[in-house]
Amino acid sequence: MAQPVLSRVAEARTFLSKLWKLTAPYWWSEERWFARGMLALIVGLNIFSVYLLKLYNDWNGRFFNALQDKNQETFFTELKYFAVLVAVFIINAMYRVWLRQLLSLRWRQWLTKEYAGTWLADRTYYRMELTGHGTDNPEQRIEQDIYNFTISTLTISLTLLSEVMSLVTFAVILWQLSGAITIPILGGIQIPGYMMWVAIAYALVGSWLTYAIGKPLARINFEQERYNADFRYRLMRVRENAESIALYEGENDEKRRLTHSFSFIYANYRRLMTYTKRLNGLNAFYGQVASIFPLVVAAPGYFAGAIPLGVLMQTANAFGQVQSSLSWFVDQFQTLAEWKAVVDRLTTFTESMSLARTAQHEQAFAKTQSPGGYLALEDVEVALPNGRVLLDDVDLTVRRGERVVIQGPSGSGKTTLFRVLSGLWPFGKGIIRLPAGAKPLFLPQRPYIPIGTLKEALCYPDKPEAHSDAEVGEAMTLCQLGQFADRLNESGNWAMSMSPGEQQRLSFARALLVKPDWLFLDEASSALDEATEAAMYRLIAERLPGLTMVSIAHKPSVVAFHNRRVVLDPEARAISVEAPAPAGA
Repeated sequence: MAQPVLSRVAEARTFLSKLWKLTAPYWWSEERWFARGMLALIVGLNIFSVYLLKLYNDWNGRFFNALQDKNQETFFTELKYFAVLVAVFIINAMYRVWLRQLLSLRWRQWLTKEYAGTWLADRTYYRMELTGHGTDNPEQRIEQDIYNFTISTLTISLTLLSEVMSLVTFAVILWQLSGAITIPILGGIQIPGYMMWVAIAYALVGSWLTYAIGKPLARINFEQERYNADFRYRLMRVRENAESIALYEGENDEKRRLTHSFSFIYANYRRLMTYTKRLNGLNAFYGQVASIFPLVVAAPGYFAGAIPLGVLMQTANAFGQVQSSLSWFVDQFQTLAEWKAVVDRLTTFTESMSLARTAQHEQAFAKTQSPGGYLALEDVEVALPNGRVLLDDVDLTVRRGERVVIQGPSGSGKTTLFRVLSGLWPFGKGIIRLPAGAKPLFLPQRPYIPIGTLKEALCYPDKPEAHSDAEVGEAMTLCQLGQFADRLNESGNWAMSMSPGEQQRLSFARALLVKPDWLFLDEASSALDEATEAAMYRLIAERLPGLTMVSIAHKPSVVAFHNRRVVLDPEARAISVEAPAPAGA
């Protein structure tokens, strides 16, 4: 018996520790004074709402006594008082909710900025997937889970605070109104404030039954969010790869995959329905009985003439408030289960980002800056995540102004070496010397084109205002994208409307706009014909004099635009540097 109790205590302590780590930073952030002031105001309104409930309870006694005594003057006086009380209560309720929503919005804004910043910082988003520390659907955790966390945390904590204050206030009132009852056993046992003890017993039974029935809901809600997010992600993948799927005629396979993914949502939601049905049945029974239970308990005193109708109604109202406060756990159980699932999702996301960042800082590559402005790999070993070594004892130096092409058969590690040069790849060891003060630009085979205006897509990663329309238009014309020149301010998903060749020419236009002094290209012209490819390389050489260029390419024609050739040998796990190729630029 002791072991399960200790296990639950340890679980509760772990959860509270997670909750504190999620909650505390905002209240000590740069927004702390706004947040604390707003919270104090909301708490003040909650305290005032409890005071209004006490006034309503007092009014209840006077009003029903006036009815019983058929006192018409008091009856209408109390009606006027009630109208004022209701007006104040409505205004208080409106602003209490509005201010809570405002605080939740500001908290969500701050948390979203922090989470998105941490996720994007130091390429954590990339390393989470690469190192195996990723979590499912980080976009949902940043958008939906943060929203649910801020709303639920404030609602739950403020509701609990109100219920505690109501409990203290109305427990005193109920104690005073209910008097004592004598149980005719052992010569008569007198229980003072018996209605309060009845309310406590009633709430404890309801809370225990609720916990016993609804305990699995936290885990089920966690799984439901995961399955929903996975299904949305698969739908998004279909939209992003619409053309490829259409060319493969893969609709039936995608339908099969989506149906399989949704089957998890269906099965888990059926479990959710089962437990929710049981919980709702208990809550409905509990609520209906609670509406009549205090009147039944207090009725003997009323029929005996010991208390008037007003006191009976006041007692019933006070009992209802005490019982409602004590039944907070019953009423909020499903919300608490959903909230716990959200807290778990956010904390596991935080832990995954932390592990990915730790793995990044523990990587075996030693990075330094070369004061001479060159790039060098010294005794570098390049490995795969499973430990298999692709390249060993690599020594390579690229001096400023050189143009180097890297070639080798498929699978020899060209793209992996490209990632090592960019600082993305953590698997391996050796020394990497990076040129101090360099302005690099990496052009992958499949350019990233953000959704937005065409000018934003062209200027990426610069801001669009960093380049004039004339400058952007000239770059487009030079890169044979003149057909898009009049669409600079048009928004769209350009990755869907541009051909692969157009997308690669767009990345060359970016290079002209960004003007890097180090340019790395990984099959960045693979979709272009030889004539267009030659025009792009020639354009880069003419427009960016003094540029250092490192290219990965399969086509022999690309070699002519470089003055050194590095060949990867997968069998020897080594590289060889050949004599300069004939100049072709």
